[in-house]
Amino acid sequence: MPANQQENERYSALGFMCGLEIHQRLATSEKLFCPCSTSIPSKDEKPIADVSRYQKAVAGELGAIDVSAEFEEQKNREFVYRVYKDNTCLVDLDEEPPHSPNREAVAHALSFAKAMNMHIVHEIQPMRKAVVDGSDPSAFQRTMLVALNGAIDVDGHRINIPSMFLEEESSGIESADANTAVYNTDRLGIPLIEIDTDPHIPNPRVAKLVALQIGTVLRISGAVQRGIGSIRQDVNMSIKDGARVEIKGVQELDLIDKFLDNEILRQQKLIEIRERLKKAEATVGVAKDVTHIFANTNIGIISNQLKKHGVAVAFSLRGFKGVLGTEVNPNKRLGTEISDYAKMAGVQGLIHSDEDMNKYGFSESELVSLRKELGVSANDSFILIAGGKSQAPVAANHAIWRAKYALVGVPKETRAANDNSYYTTKFMRPLPSGSRMYPETDARPILVTGEMVAKAEQSAPNLDNERKYLSSIVKNKALVEQLIMSPRLLFFKRTVQETGADPEFVANVIIQKLTELRRTGVEVEMILDDGIMAAFKAYNDGTITKQAIDELLKALAKRDEPVMEIIARERLERIKGKGLIKLVDEAMKESGGKGIDEARKIVMSRHRLVVDGSELNSILVGRMG
Repeated sequence: MPANQQENERYSALGFMCGLEIHQRLATSEKLFCPCSTSIPSKDEKPIADVSRYQKAVAGELGAIDVSAEFEEQKNREFVYRVYKDNTCLVDLDEEPPHSPNREAVAHALSFAKAMNMHIVHEIQPMRKAVVDGSDPSAFQRTMLVALNGAIDVDGHRINIPSMFLEEESSGIESADANTAVYNTDRLGIPLIEIDTDPHIPNPRVAKLVALQIGTVLRISGAVQRGIGSIRQDVNMSIKDGARVEIKGVQELDLIDKFLDNEILRQQKLIEIRERLKKAEATVGVAKDVTHIFANTNIGIISNQLKKHGVAVAFSLRGFKGVLGTEVNPNKRLGTEISDYAKMAGVQGLIHSDEDMNKYGFSESELVSLRKELGVSANDSFILIAGGKSQAPVAANHAIWRAKYALVGVPKETRAANDNSYYTTKFMRPLPSGSRMYPETDARPILVTGEMVAKAEQSAPNLDNERKYLSSIVKNKALVEQLIMSPRLLFFKRTVQETGADPEFVANVIIQKLTELRRTGVEVEMILDDGIMAAFKAYNDGTITKQAIDELLKALAKRDEPVMEIIARERLERIKGKGLIKLVDEAMKESGGKGIDEARKIVMSRHRLVVDGSELNSILVGRMG
């Protein structure tokens, strides 16, 4: 049986289901619903104002409130928005109705839809999607369905793409604590497309390939932003007897399969825990105020809260003995997952009885009193939470909900990818339902004309055509694939077109030489595109040799100045014609008639950077042949 077939059957036996949501910012000069600049301000630019908001969940078009929005509202946090002069306006702050959608962004979205073989809708209707996590000052995100029912072929699999949306980018979080979250509005409202696959990607390896192919098609268009955060992959997956979980914020494509495999293991462990708790006939108790037990405690994390007029709340977990310490992922235990829920209310964490109580400093009398208050025996566990009067009870309710779900199995969640070497995730909020969309009444629908569709078909990026074109001018296949994946692809094509330089040489310099120089400590990011372009022009018109490019780039990295001035100062101008003939004659005389190789060695040892090897050989053969 082929290895790929074995792989598919192995994941199929698990009941593995997986789909992707690809979010990509578009490279437009203006935002989606206002004329603000999409250029991110420099780190030195200061905001001109701060705007403070609180947000409340509202019912969607069908009259129900989304569970994830309701969960976020319970945090009761203040949201502060940094306002920038050229990047934020009243539309962003929901103080002015949206303008007409950015037609350039619409055209790009239609083009991408055709690239994914999708059916474009006849009318694009702006909608509002409830978002109460603070990432949008308005508590909703404007989104528009652009196309339906497409498909791409990846690794022998037909991957269906049921929908594509054009929507607003969210604010970028700057800092957050239990009470306040601070957001930057500089990127808020930048046009963003969301491409969704169906949930039938057969295994984690193919999931990675799907994300790679979609991302590559978007990049070769030249119509998308590049850089950290400009593209994001959200991964949805489940297994048999598990539940759908959305993993947000997987930044690196190469890690998608690792996060998926770890999520499979996590769900399998949670299913095992469920069966273990069923056998123990486990139950979860109700929250009780146990502040009086710790009135004179020496436990720092409790006494610190009580000094601030906080409270201690606890609940029983009958039949849970030893279960809270069960590892569900590397360095992640069931107790940790329950703690992640409690932290959503603003507490620092929780204490559970599967831990070493001695490390906290519990006295024997405190433990005896607590167990008696909760009615727990030796085969039971408990959870204790200390926090503010309004925080601790809410945290306990969140923890109770998650503990009860351990009796059911795997909860439907949105989880965030952790930035660690274990490829683990942490709870963010319950998985959103379909109850958070409602029409945008302040923006008119867009009627999609035949002319718009025809232009989209003509401009749609085609990966096969791009590969064929590059292979026709660059013979190195590995270099072609590197170009396709490179953010410098469009610059490469423009350089070849405008300078006439050999494409293979241009590709080698842009893809490989700049990387080599970076590894040696050269600050290649300081080299402007105009400088690189001028260097290739100087090479193509014979002013410098190939060998001189390295030195020219090193000089450009130190300071931006005209290339011809650098060439003159560094004495990099090519020696050719009569000047080179003179050097050859001198070398021949110095070599004492020892032949071409010796004369060549003399010339190149002294003038390697400014002599072209092929011209030198031609003159040597003419002189000594």
